[in-house]
Amino acid sequence: MTNRILTAFFSLFFIQSFMYAETIKAQYSVSYGLFGEIGIAKAFLRKDQNTYVIDIKLESTGLAKTLSKGRKERHISTGHIENGLMVSESYKVIRSYASKTVTKEYLIDHKNKKVVKNYKKEENNKQVSSRSEVLEYYAKNDLLTLYFNLDTLVKDKTNPQTYQFSAVGAEKQNGNVTLIIPKKNQLGDYKKTLGNNSAWYATAIIHQKIFSSEEGKLLLGVGADGITNKAVLKDVVFFGDIVAVKK
Repeated sequence: MTNRILTAFFSLFFIQSFMYAETIKAQYSVSYGLFGEIGIAKAFLRKDQNTYVIDIKLESTGLAKTLSKGRKERHISTGHIENGLMVSESYKVIRSYASKTVTKEYLIDHKNKKVVKNYKKEENNKQVSSRSEVLEYYAKNDLLTLYFNLDTLVKDKTNPQTYQFSAVGAEKQNGNVTLIIPKKNQLGDYKKTLGNNSAWYATAIIHQKIFSSEEGKLLLGVGADGITNKAVLKDVVFFGDIVAVKK
């Protein structure tokens, strides 16, 4: 179960952690109810006028490391800059535990508006399976670039509104990702959960059941620098919330 928790929470949170800086490095601690800390995440973004690279690493720790057989993840997005926005050309997800490694690489063909997904599984450094497929949807963003681009896409982050986006990597929901800016009378609940030290608050939804969270709702507290201070996935199975805090 710990494997799935780390994967699910990564998809919801670490893609949402950074939105503004040209070059950034940051680290987060992830905890889960009675288990305590279950992982750490390190993120790096480098962007110039023409290209960008986003590289995020997640590693299990403590009891979770033992239960997940040393679970690690790495998410890498590369591409170009277009009208001030990052446009993905390749999005790679590498997950490993014990002697097994699974790699998913999405290659985005903007000219023909299609996405090819390449899947490869290895055990003991030997390939045991592979396949390729064309996805049923196309998007300029992957899960990482979408959230880095929100600074431009969401003009007023204090105005209550619901936004619908599409991103490569969100396959189970056909690319659909929702971002909700809460109403003023809801901010008290957000601050109670996330603290008062954030400039604005939001909920990200990936429209996928994750344990007892029916749609995969994640509460976010974002600082004035555009970096998420704290994120909480509420009421996950029996042990409480999954919480990520910036170190």
